[in-house]
Amino acid sequence: MLNLILSGLVVLVTHALEAITGFGCTVIAVPFVTALLGMKQGIMIVTILAWLLALYIVLTNLKHVKIKHTLLILALMIPTLPIGMYIFRYVDPTLFKKGLSVFIIFVSILNLYKLLKKTDLKNKEDTQLSKSDKIKSVLALLVGGVVHGAISSGGPLVVIYATKVLKDKKEFRATLCSVWLTLNTIIIVSYFFNNSGFTFETFTNTLTQLPFLLGGIIVGEVVHNKVNARTFSIIVFSLLFLTGIFMFAL
Repeated sequence: MLNLILSGLVVLVTHALEAITGFGCTVIAVPFVTALLGMKQGIMIVTILAWLLALYIVLTNLKHVKIKHTLLILALMIPTLPIGMYIFRYVDPTLFKKGLSVFIIFVSILNLYKLLKKTDLKNKEDTQLSKSDKIKSVLALLVGGVVHGAISSGGPLVVIYATKVLKDKKEFRATLCSVWLTLNTIIIVSYFFNNSGFTFETFTNTLTQLPFLLGGIIVGEVVHNKVNARTFSIIVFSLLFLTGIFMFAL
């Protein structure tokens, strides 16, 4: 019971962050929840909760979803998603997590540098990507599909692309959540048809986390509408950096 309560507190904080920014709940929650509830069960629970949060944000912010970017992200991530799902079922995800932690640390430092360097994030127009940025974005999204299929934590890779083309915080949040909603639907369906170990215990433990998820949504919505998005992006990437350190050491 104590582990479920501690997991719930993690869920509350991390899902509040995602309700603010549109990403971060899974990659931050996974190392803590899996340490408390076990690797496979923890990943499944966090994936389901992230799906519910994404569903809520998309349904309440449909007008802010940028379909063009949603389709582009999905077109590049879905083909590599099965590779990650294979890794989840047949390869020790702990080894995979080590590599991800190093990348998270790198991405966090890079984005913190960019955020601290910039002072104006109010431009709402999509920016044009250079040829090199397009190549980097394609690679990031392809690898992001693998990572998301394995441990539902492809967010940092998608953010590399999204931060370049989505400048409005509501569009950024809603568009990313439309991606998580689609990808996590595929992953959750696979839990029931590919013998991934989804048990009645996993189901009941997921139910215990719902009040914490609701609390995170309420807090996140209030903060999203009142607090500067840049400040909270800095907080999120700082947490991602600490999470990367934690994941590597775990």
